[in-house]
Amino acid sequence: MTPDSQILATLSAEVFDRLAPHLQPVSLEQGKVIYRPGDSISYLYFPIDSLFSVTITMKNGAVAEVGMAGSRDVVGIHACLGSREAAQTDVFVQVAGNAMKIEAQVMRQEFNRNDELRDVLLRYTQVFLAQVSQTAACNALHPLEQRLCRWLLEAQWQLNSSYLPLTQEFLSIMLGVRRPGVTQTAQSLQERSLIQYRRGSVHILNQTGLEASGCECFKTIKAQYQRLLAEQ
Repeated sequence: MTPDSQILATLSAEVFDRLAPHLQPVSLEQGKVIYRPGDSISYLYFPIDSLFSVTITMKNGAVAEVGMAGSRDVVGIHACLGSREAAQTDVFVQVAGNAMKIEAQVMRQEFNRNDELRDVLLRYTQVFLAQVSQTAACNALHPLEQRLCRWLLEAQWQLNSSYLPLTQEFLSIMLGVRRPGVTQTAQSLQERSLIQYRRGSVHILNQTGLEASGCECFKTIKAQYQRLLAEQ
């Protein structure tokens, strides 16, 4: 077995071979709920060509995305960081695709006994905290167009694909804004030939132009992955 997850690919052959017998391939549908707050974390997930969304739901039902996870990530990492392995956020599949999953108990055992694995996962934890922090700052400080550009660029990078099967309604929920705002902003990007929007999908046509129209947040997030996970 060869690792398709970039986190797994970071590991030495010796460490990966210890995990490989326990890794289970799964196919995930869009919208599948992985965790709810308070759920026991039974499995950790390594996305391959799927994309996960980490969200917070308020008492009034309002939803805001605080992070995303793709092929450079592991979902459920906090199950390795203590004995209280309950989920703290909502996590669901935002783009359907494949992943590898592993029992949390097995991962905790390997995490506790293996220095290399522990180092990689702790560095990844720093990366994800940096992503969440940058996302919070972006959502609080930057106008909608820059936030939408950042989101699209990050999703493209995580999926390694310029084709994103997403609706404007979904994007409005992830960005915490009303749908008409996303519709107007997406139309502006399309008129400048940066994206092409069709019902249920977004196609990124000009990544460089999208970066120029966005803020610094995508590049900052990407740089943290490259620095802490030695990604080329």
